Amino acid sequence: MYQRKKLLGWLAAAALAGLTAATPVLAQTTLKMAYALSENSHYGAGAAAFAKTLEASTPDFKIQQFPNSQLGGEREVIEGLQLGTIDMALVSTGATLNFVPQTGVFDIPFLFRDLAQARKVMDGKIGQDMLAEFPKRGLIALAWGEQGFRHLTNNVRPVKEPADIKGLKIRTTENPIHIAAFRQLGVLATPMAWPEVATALQQGTIDGQENPLSVIVSVKMWQLQKYLSLTAHVYAPALVLMSPSVYDGLSDADKAKFKAAAVAAAQGMRQYVDQVEKDGLETLKAHGMQINTVDHAAFVKAVEPVYPQYYKQFGKELVESIRNTQ
Repeated sequence: MYQRKKLLGWLAAAALAGLTAATPVLAQTTLKMAYALSENSHYGAGAAAFAKTLEASTPDFKIQQFPNSQLGGEREVIEGLQLGTIDMALVSTGATLNFVPQTGVFDIPFLFRDLAQARKVMDGKIGQDMLAEFPKRGLIALAWGEQGFRHLTNNVRPVKEPADIKGLKIRTTENPIHIAAFRQLGVLATPMAWPEVATALQQGTIDGQENPLSVIVSVKMWQLQKYLSLTAHVYAPALVLMSPSVYDGLSDADKAKFKAAAVAAAQGMRQYVDQVEKDGLETLKAHGMQINTVDHAAFVKAVEPVYPQYYKQFGKELVESIRNTQ
């Protein structure tokens, strides 16, 4: 009897093994991707392009998106990448400055003339060399994305020349590069994490904020702010970041697929920025925002006294090589 039970057990195990061999199990890894804005934003466009490109190239990975700062502010998200609790993220250089200080060079006010020049720098040797700095800080930077040029909004008055901005309490990113320039202009610069900004504007704790049109439109800033001044004071790159705990475990072939997906994400963000530059102002006007141009040359001149500080921090040769890129 014992031998018969043993034989039946052996046959059942063999049948199960045969079934398993005939039906291979597809192990799919789901990766968490975090970003600060909605899916209807340049970050959302980048995340969608990344997921579509990666999932088309391999069935082994699926991207789960966590928009609207669901996994924390950008600083917390980057720390999560280092710890391995978050797999991927789209972030601004306003946050990476605290982890890879050299990235702050791109946040110098009035460094870039236009989007074409900025993209040439980011895609060229300067930008690619900067990506190589991230593994030293426990992060993998796959590609440069984009947010566009930052502009000023506020509820007090139109800002057309440097004198108009004096005394305004403006939320800035936690970025000393930006803060130094704003203080030079007489602004009461108020560093604040993005998830806190809407409440601060509603309560009048701050008068205004500054962001690219891609952000101003996607968050419906017309609900909180009256005036938009097209200062174009800072070009705002974005980054496609990955946790080393995931990346280091990939094969070379899979690493190449993630890199290709990141390039697609960057292109998705740039396309969003190009589109919002075309139709964003009309959207904002239609919702009642008062929009004005500024004396750009006067603002450039007003922040020049801060440039020696930037030269000392990042090297005059690097700053000027970016500024003079044709």
